[in-house]
Amino acid sequence: MSDSLRLGIPFSQSTTGTHKRAPPFSLYGCCSKVGRACALSVLFFLEAPLTHCTMADPDCDFTTGESGASATIPMQCSALRKNGYVVLKGRPCKIVEMSTSKTGKHGHAKVNLVGIDIFTNKKHEDMCPSTHNMDVPHIKRIDYQLVNIAEGYMTLMSDNGDIREDLRVPETEVGKEIETKFEAGDEFMVTVISAMGEECAIATKVLASK
Repeated sequence: MSDSLRLGIPFSQSTTGTHKRAPPFSLYGCCSKVGRACALSVLFFLEAPLTHCTMADPDCDFTTGESGASATIPMQCSALRKNGYVVLKGRPCKIVEMSTSKTGKHGHAKVNLVGIDIFTNKKHEDMCPSTHNMDVPHIKRIDYQLVNIAEGYMTLMSDNGDIREDLRVPETEVGKEIETKFEAGDEFMVTVISAMGEECAIATKVLASK
C-alpha cells in the first residue's frame, strides 16, 4: 500500500512530492469491499511506472535486418583503368577506351570513357571530370558444370554440388557454343557473370580432370 494511503495524505500530494491526477472517486468513500478493491486497483495502475522500449534497452529488438551489399562502389574517375569496369548510362561496362582532355578554364580535366556492356555487348560512352566519382559495379564470376539443357534453360552444378536451373541459354555466340557442345556430348564448364542484379553465361571452358 502506498504512503499516501497509509498516512491519509490526499492522493494528489504524496510524500514523494510527485503530483498525480486524483482518481475519479474517493478511496475513503468506498465502503464496500468491492469498492475498496476497485479503488486499490486504480491506485496501483496510477502509481505503476510506464514502460516503453528505448534504443538502450537490451530486451527490445530494433534490428531491421542487414541490407544487401551495394551493387556498385564509387571511384574517382582518374583512378579508372582500361579493361576495368564502370557504370556507363546505367549499365555495367568493361572499359575499352580511355582518354583525358587538357585542363579547361574551370580547372578540371575531362576523362572520355568508352565501354562495352558486359551483358549485351552494346557500346556506351560518357565523359566525366577527372576529380569526380563514377560508379564501379561489383562483378562476380562463378564456373558451373553444365548438366543439361531443357526448354532453353541450363541445369548447372557448382563445385559443392548445388544445382540451379534458373538461367537461360543466352542468345549470343556463347549460347550457340553451349548448345553445340552439349549436343555433341561434351563435358564442359560454363562461366556465369553477375552484376547489378543481372546474370549471364559469358564463356565455356574445358572441364578440369579430377
